[in-house]
Amino acid sequence: MHDDRSLVEARLTRVLRERIRPAVHPQSIPLTVEIWSAPDEPVPVAEGLAAPTEPIAPGTPWGAPWGTSWFKVSGTVPAAWAGRTVEAVLDLGFTKATPGFQCEGLVYRPDGSPVKGLHPRSSSVRVGKPARGGEEVLWHIEAASNPDVQDGGHPFEPTDLGDKRTAGRSPQYVLGRMDLAVLDETVWNLVLDLEVLGELMAELPVEGSRRWEILRAVERALDAVDLQDVNGTAAAAREELAGVLAAPATAAAHRISAVGHAHIDSAWLWPLRETVRKVARTSANMTALLEDEPDFVYTMSQAQQFAWIKEHRPEVYARVKKAVADGRFVPAGGMWVESDTNMPGSEAMARQFVHGKRFFLDEFGVENDEAWLPDTFGFAAGLPQIIKAAGSKWLLTQKISWSATNTFPHHTFNWEGIDGTRIFTHFPPVDTYNCSMKGSEIAHAERNFKDKGVARHSLAPTGFGDGGGGTTREMVAKAKRLRNLEGSATVQWESPADFFAKAEAEYPDPPVWVGELYLELHRATLTSQAGTKQGNRRSEHLLREAELWAATAAVRASFPYPYEELDRIWKTVLLHQFHDILPGSSIAWVHREARATYAKVAGELNGIIDAAQRALAGELSGGTMLVFNGAPHARGGVAAGAAGPAAPDTPAVPAPREGGGFVLDNGLLRVEIDARGLVVSAYDIAARRETVAPGQAANLLQLHPDFPNQWDAWDVDRFYRNVGTDLSALDELTADAGAVRIVRGFGDSRAVQLLSLRAGTKRLDIDTEVDWHEKEKFLKLAFPLDVKADRYASETQFGHVHRPTHQNTSWEWAKFEACNHRFVHLEEPGWGVALVNDSTYGHDVTRQVRTGADAGTTTTVRASLLRAPRYPDPETDQGVHRFHHALVPGATIGDAVREGYRANLPERHVTGSTEVAPLVTVDDDAVVVSAVKLADDRSGDLVVRVYEAHGGRARATVSVPGFPVGSAVRTDLLERPLADSEAPAPVDGGFLLALRPFELVTLRLTRG
Repeated sequence: MHDDRSLVEARLTRVLRERIRPAVHPQSIPLTVEIWSAPDEPVPVAEGLAAPTEPIAPGTPWGAPWGTSWFKVSGTVPAAWAGRTVEAVLDLGFTKATPGFQCEGLVYRPDGSPVKGLHPRSSSVRVGKPARGGEEVLWHIEAASNPDVQDGGHPFEPTDLGDKRTAGRSPQYVLGRMDLAVLDETVWNLVLDLEVLGELMAELPVEGSRRWEILRAVERALDAVDLQDVNGTAAAAREELAGVLAAPATAAAHRISAVGHAHIDSAWLWPLRETVRKVARTSANMTALLEDEPDFVYTMSQAQQFAWIKEHRPEVYARVKKAVADGRFVPAGGMWVESDTNMPGSEAMARQFVHGKRFFLDEFGVENDEAWLPDTFGFAAGLPQIIKAAGSKWLLTQKISWSATNTFPHHTFNWEGIDGTRIFTHFPPVDTYNCSMKGSEIAHAERNFKDKGVARHSLAPTGFGDGGGGTTREMVAKAKRLRNLEGSATVQWESPADFFAKAEAEYPDPPVWVGELYLELHRATLTSQAGTKQGNRRSEHLLREAELWAATAAVRASFPYPYEELDRIWKTVLLHQFHDILPGSSIAWVHREARATYAKVAGELNGIIDAAQRALAGELSGGTMLVFNGAPHARGGVAAGAAGPAAPDTPAVPAPREGGGFVLDNGLLRVEIDARGLVVSAYDIAARRETVAPGQAANLLQLHPDFPNQWDAWDVDRFYRNVGTDLSALDELTADAGAVRIVRGFGDSRAVQLLSLRAGTKRLDIDTEVDWHEKEKFLKLAFPLDVKADRYASETQFGHVHRPTHQNTSWEWAKFEACNHRFVHLEEPGWGVALVNDSTYGHDVTRQVRTGADAGTTTTVRASLLRAPRYPDPETDQGVHRFHHALVPGATIGDAVREGYRANLPERHVTGSTEVAPLVTVDDDAVVVSAVKLADDRSGDLVVRVYEAHGGRARATVSVPGFPVGSAVRTDLLERPLADSEAPAPVDGGFLLALRPFELVTLRLTRG
């Protein structure tokens, strides 16, 4: 038999495109359309419904960037259409861009009740099934003219559309077809039959008989279609396909659990206020689809998004609550948002789960067992313990499939964190969170699945995402045909929990991956938008202080604990940890608002802290200057969490250096700053050990060109290192009584640094101010160290993670930019160095063996300070930034932990008459207090969270002086007693805890 495969396949493509799909709506009449455009920001629904309108015809431009227009559409069903399926086809001017990245709308009835959302792949609204002749139709559409910031498929080009202030007023869209139309469901189903079979056929081996059986059936169906009477012959064509569609899948077929999904970025190429409406549109769409499709199951993560529609679109939320109660609309993930997990601090990462899970419990009675993070840019090694401590046990993501260097070896596995906790984890082999049920996607999932032979289940999040939209009726129809179809994996709608239960049961002993899940892409998100990152870090530490001092004042001075304020502020900070806000990959509008929000948060938290400390300090008159120490370690003679008299704090006086420059010497550390303003020596006097590598200079600013191949705000490609400039040219080098001042100009920018050394410390403090006006450049701060270390430590949540300094394998080679929290630490046996910071996250560590007689090893640590990508924010990081770093020679890992907290929790000075004893004490510095607060349920119970910070075992006594303890229990992060945990052992004045390396423990103490 001759091979006519290509001929039939080409015929199928053309007939579908030009004859069968156009016949889905064989008859139509135009609707009457009117419009009103809001003058500025979106208006309440009632105002939009009542607004005066004027006529508008298809073909008319409308919609300024980020504008809102209300369309009023009306018409009458013709009498001849009675008994048929009728729907409105409403084209707002949709472009070829995907849903969520262009105009979209939400349809309302005149009474304000929602109907469904509109986007390019879901533009119809059902009138009747069957319709009644003469039936009047009247709807209102809240339409958003959101611009396509991706420039219609030409992404990464700078654009002013990312901020309403710069986007202009030019209309973005041209109104398209606005019709009432008959829906021919037989033709619609024929389209789906042919699409499913055609897509499956393309994935099957040419040598196999199944492909040819489908080909011949498709050919017979196309023969049965009269191209001049598609509607009259569609049923006959479907009959020709019935046999191949009824052939069941083999018993060994891969099994896909599909779940409806619309990964909605809480902000990205749109502002937060627009996400509120995106969630409402998608939720309205999905609840409508659930009503039409009894087998369909939809899931939505991010408690914040549920809270938004509860507040702003209660009419949509009522439908969501009903669908949740029916078990069809499934809240997933148990987090406040789908956050970044690399940069959030320990408590913030914990509170993502606390606030997310509590919202779902309070609103729906739903307890999530899974963490749901399909699009997060890598996963910190401290996360497994946090997931478990929140009462969850599973994790889903697909983002690691984006790694550009190495292919991850598993799809289903146990992920082990720094403390030994293991979490059952699944990476969907479909390699997308926006599956559309295409045959290519389903086939890829089966071929790609790396656990064949021992497991058979995988998950496919299905629906348009990022900008919302969700699952379409066409996707549901395809899934129905794929439920049990020969040649394909099987597809069944299931909730995430149902999938995980099956996957875990069939795979009781999966492989184990230990340590961070590093994404070999998007490394620059650790640096982009420095202002957003600083706002996050400072907010986290202000929240720690606010809880600590408010709880102490509540117990000691009957201070009213600010439950509502802290709850609201925590949720604001958690929202801004979303994985396109904190990473710096959103439009200018988002980051402009974020900076303003962080400033407001700082003002509120400082107000809470000041009021609590004033309540504790007592009278102002006749008082002395007290130092409040919010850090978890004693300093300057003041205990952790206490207040006492200020100790003298004398800086080393700069002395002239032979050959130019200055010397700082406090008897513990001697620092030489040469005539270029560079640190050429940091000598540990007691250890008789030099810190700076021979012939090198530390505190060296280095500037690199930074133009990645794509994803400007997200990526830094390793070739940036090929070219770099040492910024050693000097404008000023001066000294005063307490610091050396260095000024450098470069390009259009200027850097001012202050270097100081305090008495009694081995810590060189470095304060850097950069007035940054570069474009597509990367600024680093380098410290070449005379240390031979095969690995180094970076702080992460509730501990630290070790990474190699070498590049033996491609896995190590790919980690050329990594994340730290407050410190990076390197050591040889008996001596180490720490670099601590107050607000930077990105860094790199490299090593070189020196030539010549010395032949020692130089290990260079570089902190990443600033970038200047031009997409999606063309003005990224322009302006003044301030950073604090400290170089700590001779540091142990414990010193690194202590100095990291010190840099982020500065002392506060308050005049008062009463010294303040700590509310909580711990007798081992290795056990760090992470949080002191009153219980969220307002019972007055005290909650204390501690963790082992050095990476070893510890036994510590936790005491609560002045708080009469009635009972003490271990709890989960939601402050619920752990059923399988023994109460902490009481000892004199406190409770004895034995902790594993990096173990976190939450204690709840009731009043006696």
